[in-house]
Amino acid sequence: MNNQRWLSVSFFTFFFTWGIFLPYWTGWLTIEKGLSVKDASIVMGAGMVARSFSTFLVFPYLTERTSYVRVMKWMTVLSLLLAVLYIPESPFIALFIITVLFSAVYPIILPAVESGASVLMQKEHVHYGKSRSFGSIGYTIALLLVGAATAVWNEQAILYMMIAGLAIAVIFYSRPAPAVLQSIPDRKDPRNRKTGLKTLFATKGFPIIMVLAVLLQGAHASYYNYGFLFLDDLNVNGFYIGIILNIAVLFEILFFAKADRLLSDVRISTMFLIAAIGSTIRWVLVFLFPTAAVFIATQLLHAASFGIAHYAFIQYISKKLPNSQIAAAQGFYAAFAMSLSTAILTFPAGFLYEISPGTAFLGMTVCSIPAIFIILATRKKLAY
Repeated sequence: MNNQRWLSVSFFTFFFTWGIFLPYWTGWLTIEKGLSVKDASIVMGAGMVARSFSTFLVFPYLTERTSYVRVMKWMTVLSLLLAVLYIPESPFIALFIITVLFSAVYPIILPAVESGASVLMQKEHVHYGKSRSFGSIGYTIALLLVGAATAVWNEQAILYMMIAGLAIAVIFYSRPAPAVLQSIPDRKDPRNRKTGLKTLFATKGFPIIMVLAVLLQGAHASYYNYGFLFLDDLNVNGFYIGIILNIAVLFEILFFAKADRLLSDVRISTMFLIAAIGSTIRWVLVFLFPTAAVFIATQLLHAASFGIAHYAFIQYISKKLPNSQIAAAQGFYAAFAMSLSTAILTFPAGFLYEISPGTAFLGMTVCSIPAIFIILATRKKLAY
């Protein structure tokens, strides 16, 4: 298996399980494990905090001492074992502990795969977008299969699909991987000692890039948490809601498949600017025209608000950072841009949603509009 194909399968394998965990786990805890919505929210909230700390602290620590492939393999093995612990009937405290541990271990696989992709881009010149599109395909297939499985059986199928997906991932990560991802950092090499956050944030442009990533990814808080509810309030049939939400993933797939060619000569600052403008337009339209038709149309902009912002960050760390700093950058990105920012903004978004559903989406421009001004103010000075 060549490096490009290995990375594509790696993304597909992880995001297939991510497509089970991210949208369905809270509902599964309430329906199959009998937790109240409040208790399930407490459990998943604690898990999100654990996820933030593990990707921020544990992941960089592991990659300083072992290879990316070993991190992927053993985190997948531990995740599988923890998932099996969900099978017996358990009291609240047991579910709380299992979920916190699972949320701390399982998401570490994502920055490991993304960091591996950055190294393969640097060393082997693989095409990131081409392989990342397979991750979005895996996510979409998982959504469709879970819907079919729960319709035929019941919500318990969610857990067994997760266990099966993780078992397949263990088998895949146990197979031969690209040699560059199997090497263990030489701690005697001075270049590999400069991995701390102080060194990372001293890198020209990185603090600004990180702020932009946090703002633009955090701006999806209302969409991720209240998109389903927003469509339900518009009296859209539940079956069609699933299809509508998948439109964003479809355009994400199309974007990543073509991104390497379309954006090969585009500056990173320009990519972020497009993402920030696209994000602003997206949330303003949802606010001004609270209809299902407009919401569907704005799903096309997910390729900009999420896809281009994510692609810009990956391009930056692969082109501007040394190999020794990639894991720390990915850990920080996973913890703050992809997790904590969304978690924190969920609270004010919920308050705004109770005032007016559209206002919760308009509120996200408090992130996207400042991002536009930050880019315009810094792009010439930092030349990114």
